[in-house]
Amino acid sequence: MANPILVLQMQRMGDLVLTFPLLMWLRRQFPGPLLRVVAEERFFTPLLPLSPPAGYITWDEAAAGALDSSAYSLILNLSIREDAALLAGRLRAERVVGPAREPGRDGALRIHGPWQLYRAGLVHNNRHNRFHWADLNALDVIPLSTMRQTRYDPPRPPEAATSRAVGLFVGASEPGKRPAPEYYAQLVAELLARDFRPILLGGPDDRPVAEAVRALCAHKPLDMTGRLSVRELAAIGQTLCLMITPDTGPMHLAAWTGLRTLNLSVGNVSPWETGPYQPGHAVARSRASCARGCWSCTRSRPLCRDALTPRRVAALAAHMAGDLPLPEQWERLGRMDMPGLSLFRTGRGAEGLYSLERLGPGRAEAEGQAGSLAGEFWRGYFLWRLAGGEAEKVAARATWLALADRHPALAARVRGALPTLGRELCGPSGAGVGSLAAVLPFLRPLAGYLDMLVQNGDGSDACLRASLEHVAALAELCA
Repeated sequence: MANPILVLQMQRMGDLVLTFPLLMWLRRQFPGPLLRVVAEERFFTPLLPLSPPAGYITWDEAAAGALDSSAYSLILNLSIREDAALLAGRLRAERVVGPAREPGRDGALRIHGPWQLYRAGLVHNNRHNRFHWADLNALDVIPLSTMRQTRYDPPRPPEAATSRAVGLFVGASEPGKRPAPEYYAQLVAELLARDFRPILLGGPDDRPVAEAVRALCAHKPLDMTGRLSVRELAAIGQTLCLMITPDTGPMHLAAWTGLRTLNLSVGNVSPWETGPYQPGHAVARSRASCARGCWSCTRSRPLCRDALTPRRVAALAAHMAGDLPLPEQWERLGRMDMPGLSLFRTGRGAEGLYSLERLGPGRAEAEGQAGSLAGEFWRGYFLWRLAGGEAEKVAARATWLALADRHPALAARVRGALPTLGRELCGPSGAGVGSLAAVLPFLRPLAGYLDMLVQNGDGSDACLRASLEHVAALAELCA
């Protein structure tokens, strides 16, 4: 039997749920070896009944040496923690993907795998990223053909005849990533006016938010905040017709278990990266420029909340949780015109990866905007360069031609910046690492990747040549 495969995922519950597709694909791609996962016990224990088959190990056990006696055919480190990088570098493995700090060498941190390197380059630089975290977990080890063949069951059809219960998840990992209590109180009133039964949901830390919501409500909603285990929350979700939720771990749990979700995408999150992963869910996001992709909010207040009014959200919920067949519900949602707000349906692109389908009367106009075209261009570029997808090269070239036709001034600036980018890579600093992030914003996805590539290779001739090859490939597409 081949040596085991080890996955290190020591982040929060949502990150662990987004690792489930990878575990599923690893089982299909490598059916022989044992599959082990190192994770935080408080997160994986309640998720065990929902996880693809794998042997879970606590971090305390791993730190105590429980894994040291084995050799591994593959280690995938999906964690940003230093102790995870040390563990990945210490264990014996035929192949390591992700960050690893190897004490036997120079002790430097190395990121293995081009897609993990790409992910690292997104920090404060993700405006044009169009790859979901769940896909980035897998792209270094799972071929696109396997991902393309994966089919997910659609969310359960709403059973409006027997249930009008709508879950409102009031928590988030940071206050800026959720609406305020006043917002939820107004949303409760709007839902009640539409004959829904809103139920407040959240973890123990969210109790103060729920109490503030109830204090503002004339008709008090049922409050289950802090009263349900993760397993009970998944079970209660089977009785709901919809969950309205910010970007949270329970949102990913709901989507994984087939509960239809309406994601209120607010704060410094990107629905392209962490939206509901399974197809058939809805995402509502502000059209404000700063909401198109931000790593941290730099505004005096979160402008991305303004267009997501409670009345609009309740109207969306009424269409999603009605008794019409799902195709008709989506058709009605697609006819809704909400200025300042973008509505998406989660789905899959031609290559089998997560995608967001824009809905609404202004769809064609929005897809022709420079930002949308830039995201699609870089999606095709990196699939071509990092996954060898010739069809994606053709698609990226077609997207570039559309951008150059609709935004000729931007196209001219991009072409004019390419020689500068090449000179920076070969300049006196050795690689121009300090100035790559200051290039034309359109070029930031490539600049961020090349920055990480050069740092990861210590500015070697090989990594400089690879960087120049990427710039030459970009010039070929933009000719």
